[in-house]
Amino acid sequence: VLTTEPFDADEYIERLAWRTPGGGSKGGAEAFDPKRLLEEFKNHIEELKQLDERIQRRVEKLEQQCHREAKEFARKVQDLQRSNQIKEAADIIQKLHLIAQELPFDRFSEVKAKIASKYHDLERQLIQEFTAAQRRGEIGRMREVAAVLLHFKGYAHCVDVYIKQCQEVSVRDVFEDTAQLCQRVSKQVGEVFCSPETVMAKLIQSIFENKLQTHVKDKLEESRRSDSEQYLKNLYDLYTRTTALATKLTEFNLGSDKHTFLAKLIKNIFSTYLESYIDMEREHLRARSAMILQRYYDSKNHQKRPVGTGSIQELKERIRLRTNLPLGPSIDTHGETFLSQEVVVSLLQETRHAFERCHRLSDPSDLPKNAFSIFLLLVDHLCVDHIDYALEIGLSAIPSADAKNANLYFLDVVQQANTIFHLFDKQFNDNLMPLISSSPKLTECLHKKKEVIEQMEVKLDTGIDRTLNCMFGQMKHILTTEQKKTDFKPEDENNVMIQYTNACSKVCAYVGKQVERVRRSMDGKNVDTVLTELGIRFHRLIHEHLQLYTYSSMGGMLAICDVAEYRRCAKDFQVPLVLQLFDTLHALCNLLVVAPDNLKQVCSGEQLTNLDRNLLHAFVQLRADYRSSRLGRHFS
Repeated sequence: VLTTEPFDADEYIERLAWRTPGGGSKGGAEAFDPKRLLEEFKNHIEELKQLDERIQRRVEKLEQQCHREAKEFARKVQDLQRSNQIKEAADIIQKLHLIAQELPFDRFSEVKAKIASKYHDLERQLIQEFTAAQRRGEIGRMREVAAVLLHFKGYAHCVDVYIKQCQEVSVRDVFEDTAQLCQRVSKQVGEVFCSPETVMAKLIQSIFENKLQTHVKDKLEESRRSDSEQYLKNLYDLYTRTTALATKLTEFNLGSDKHTFLAKLIKNIFSTYLESYIDMEREHLRARSAMILQRYYDSKNHQKRPVGTGSIQELKERIRLRTNLPLGPSIDTHGETFLSQEVVVSLLQETRHAFERCHRLSDPSDLPKNAFSIFLLLVDHLCVDHIDYALEIGLSAIPSADAKNANLYFLDVVQQANTIFHLFDKQFNDNLMPLISSSPKLTECLHKKKEVIEQMEVKLDTGIDRTLNCMFGQMKHILTTEQKKTDFKPEDENNVMIQYTNACSKVCAYVGKQVERVRRSMDGKNVDTVLTELGIRFHRLIHEHLQLYTYSSMGGMLAICDVAEYRRCAKDFQVPLVLQLFDTLHALCNLLVVAPDNLKQVCSGEQLTNLDRNLLHAFVQLRADYRSSRLGRHFS
């Protein structure tokens, strides 16, 4: 252990020998162990060496620290002296520079030149000093030098040097890096410069006009001519990120009109791209939509037919529609509707992206007009080229009313068209309306949408009407081929074993299937409208059909059974009017079996009293016993 007393080697050895067992005089000469004492001496000598080395290292470290502190102190003293000298020199040269401005050039040109030279030398030294202080991160020194330079012409150059050095970092993401850089230097700028808002504005302007503009140009130019989709995505992404960056930068002190300042910087970068944006958008959407449609028709191995207007084909269609004359065979689509929900979703998705870009990239004054032009392209490709084309093909595929076992695929077209209309309407409301709701274009858009939907509804109505005609024709064919005269006037009145006729059974089965198809294909009020029309035609067919036969008493009972079955079938329509019509028909059929004496009373019953007596008479005339029972007298 080190003490403050002087070190005595003899005394230290004596103490060590005394403490070591076998090393002193204890126990006499026999207990003395020279080897053990030697070993102990060696160990202690080694320990003393190590202690000496540790002390030596500490001494050297303390000497180095003292040397550094002395050097740093000397530098600070020197800097302080230099600072004071620079301030004094700056003050003097500034005053001389001002005086020199007043001196006449011809007499004092040499003096003026020397003053100007000294002025520029000192200015250069100050800028170098500021740059060195910035690199060392010495805020106080930077502030001192900047304060001196403020009165020199080179102050602006000092700011430029500061801005340049701030940006001397590797760029990973120009948008994130810019926001982080401004966050980092904002406080520093406030501490160093007397007009921090000007310096921050100049820093941001430098970043926008150099790094950001270069980044945008590099990104856009490489895709502008080769890949319009990537170009539009890049433009949207870059513009969105730039405006988001500008919003972040408004947190900093950039002067009174910072929003206008940032908007101008953004405009300078993007103006050339934004001017041509909507033309690029429309061209891309047109090409992309055409490709989606063509790819679909190719997958169906289908060559699109030209849909004529004002042609011979259209004249044939009109004549066939009104007269049901077979003017050439109908097209067999093999059940293909030529409508695809996948195609529709793709078209709507492309258009949704276009609306999003349009919203972001259009000038507010041009936004409604641009959005409307995108909407027109959607109408062309989705409504005209796809839906309307499918309706035309569907109409052409509807067989004539007298076709046998016709496949009525048009209801499948109706079903898919309804689904597509809902998707189209949703996009109109979700994506287009917010862009045009407060502009005069709203009226134009609503009118265009109404016009398109009305044109398609006319074709849908036409197709549904012709489909109902086919159903009517099929029911008529079943009745004509299956109903026999002997059904209602059997040869053996006592041997009738059926509940209703075979014709009735087949018609009801057919009608039941068609009602289900209509329900699957329509929605809302359209179901009731179409089923009402089908029900009225169904009733008229049965009403007219029953008047073709003469009825015996048992035949009349069978006719009532048939009508009861038709009435049960009519319940599936869930249309009160149709059910009422069959209730009345059922009551009329009672006239076929009622006893002659009760005929007058039945005709005056609740269900028949309001009917035309000629109609009642016509039904009574169908009875086999009309003449023999002189039933005509009840109507004379």
